[in-house]
Amino acid sequence: MSEQQIIAVVGATGAQGGGLVRAILDDRSGRFAARALTRDPGSARARELAELGAEVVEADLDDAGSLRKAFDGAHGAFVVTNFWEPRTPEEEQARPATTKEREQAGNAARAGPEAGVRHFVWSTLSDTRGYFRPGDGTPSFEGTYKVPHADGKAEADRFFLESGVPTTFVQANVYYEAFLDMFAPRRDETGALVLPLGFGEARVAAQAAQDVGRTVLGIFRHGIGMAGRRVSVAGSVLTGAQYAAALSLALGEPVTYQAVSPDMIRAAGFPGAGEVGNMLQYLITAAPDIVELIDPELLRELNPRLQSFDTWLAAHRDAIPH
Repeated sequence: MSEQQIIAVVGATGAQGGGLVRAILDDRSGRFAARALTRDPGSARARELAELGAEVVEADLDDAGSLRKAFDGAHGAFVVTNFWEPRTPEEEQARPATTKEREQAGNAARAGPEAGVRHFVWSTLSDTRGYFRPGDGTPSFEGTYKVPHADGKAEADRFFLESGVPTTFVQANVYYEAFLDMFAPRRDETGALVLPLGFGEARVAAQAAQDVGRTVLGIFRHGIGMAGRRVSVAGSVLTGAQYAAALSLALGEPVTYQAVSPDMIRAAGFPGAGEVGNMLQYLITAAPDIVELIDPELLRELNPRLQSFDTWLAAHRDAIPH
């Protein structure tokens, strides 16, 4: 068997990176070897990956030198940043999360060519700002951002375009796993199950977390012919009412969709309510463009095990609060 090509995986203990590491380790072809990058190789998740057969390497997105060392000898590198990483108010004030993400993406994009990386896959999102009208009353953050966790990643795309390393851009949509907590059905005052979501009447794309990693593995298999492509991962594209109908079937009990307006979300007052409301408004307004970006045939080619919402529900029914 020819020598395995190393894929360096940033965020290896997270949802996307961890899914990729496991996909590589489960790949019967044995073409790739997984190098799991983490700030804490001694963590339980890192030790678990090591036990499964991954090479676990200490690296920090804020430390360009550690990235160069971790990328050394790797054929490919998957890069993801974590906007939602827990931080103190003082840390956020000193260095906003969008600034942190841009700087971290820049560090990775520069470290890749220095270490000889031949193919990047960068986990990004679309810039939402073009879908909001000036003076529409929606809040902005850090100056011009409407959905900072998306807009900041979109700005960082340029670092990979400028790196000289062939780069594929992968985008996750709504996670099915959100229906286990944030988007879980609830009981109303009559005891009936309802699904209060801010999807309006739009068709909203979603996927299982593990399918992001499996799709990225498919991208690396296809190689640098995927350079410049933008791959939007989605196992299902459904309306809120259709998500509720799928839940009804899985749970064996009626679930009624209740549309919640983005304005209601923004007014709810919980931490991050303004951004979440803006995100949902974007999902509604940009729905046709989001759907157009999805290529079902390509996704099935990259990941033949891509799960529909119904398939995922069948495996996770008992974990859904109801």
